[in-house]
Amino acid sequence: MTDPIADYLTRLRNALKANHRIVEIPASNLKKEMTRVLFEKGYILNYKFEDVGPQGLIKIALKYHPVTKAPAIQSLQRISRPGLRQYRDHNSLPRVINGLGIAILTTSKGVMTEKEARTANVGGEVLCFVY
Repeated sequence: MTDPIADYLTRLRNALKANHRIVEIPASNLKKEMTRVLFEKGYILNYKFEDVGPQGLIKIALKYHPVTKAPAIQSLQRISRPGLRQYRDHNSLPRVINGLGIAILTTSKGVMTEKEARTANVGGEVLCFVY
């Protein structure tokens, strides 16, 4: 697999389109941190890390609207990819849908949203947009 982050986002996207409640994704430290950010910002219901096999699994409970059954995550878009990395400094961090969505960044201070990176005055690699 050449791009595990794109695989992570695709598994989430496919599970949301199929209206699944839980999705299992092979674990890595970066994926665990991205899952933590999605949970803190309210895009997923819950998550659990399991030590199964050599790599481990991340089980993510997806979040849907109780009445309309619409998923909480409308779009997952990969920005930085292995062929073209996207780095931004703290002055030029992107705003997703004028602040309604989030951009997940990996910085020298860990994985965080663009709003947290802006307040911490750090830049980094823009991994994806979520809204």
